[in-house]
Amino acid sequence: MSDTERIWVVDRIEREAAVLVADENQEMLDIALDILPDGLREGSVLKVAEDMDGPLWASASLDEESKLERLREAEEVLDELRQRDPGGDIVL
Repeated sequence: MSDTERIWVVDRIEREAAVLVADENQEMLDIALDILPDGLREGSVLKVAEDMDGPLWASASLDEESKLERLREAEEVLDELRQRDPGGDIVL
């Protein structure tokens, strides 16, 4: 990824817009679906070029490799948590 690209993740899709979260600072933006790539879903990872005015949404491309890597990392965290779970009921 170059200095002029940024990673955004689709948090959710509402009506005709995708709610995107910036990877680096958790900034959230609502962007119209018709200017984003086809096949966009919740959890999709986008690479977006930027200039001095901000993101160039027409340049956005799906990054399936990054998405799969994030899913693998999340699965590893869940596996680690499962291993630490003693099981059984919680007694209050």
